[in-house]
Amino acid sequence: MMPFSTMKAIIQRAARGSVTVEGETIGSIGPGYVILLGVREGDTEEGARALACKTVNLRIFADDAGKMNRSIQDIGGSILVISQFTLYADTRKGNRPSFIRAAAPELAEQHYELYTESLRAELGADRVQTGRFGAMMQVKIVNDGPVTIELSTD
Repeated sequence: MMPFSTMKAIIQRAARGSVTVEGETIGSIGPGYVILLGVREGDTEEGARALACKTVNLRIFADDAGKMNRSIQDIGGSILVISQFTLYADTRKGNRPSFIRAAAPELAEQHYELYTESLRAELGADRVQTGRFGAMMQVKIVNDGPVTIELSTD
């Protein structure tokens, strides 16, 4: 069981994905996952590592029978991780979202880096790409399926 916290990863099975900052492509992948990662106040380092482990072992790629039974490791896929504080938007009051539930930038960046480092430890550094934390990014995703899964440490 994962430790209590609420870090969240929106995992999109992708044919390919890329991220651009100020006109420069800083990360791109072929088949694998494009992950939007949100960090919330109270998240822990242990939670970040556990979420990365769950991500690597998630079986959402088709086996020979067409069943979702293969992991990112099994297919030799890559991962593109994008920080996304807006996953914690609170829209219960009014029309303008509040982001008070999202972690402060310092904590969020620390957990984002730990999550990506944990993925790299499992898959190899060459198979994990990232956006730029805190930057305005343009993300291109060719969702395969489409398949989108939410993982959370909650």
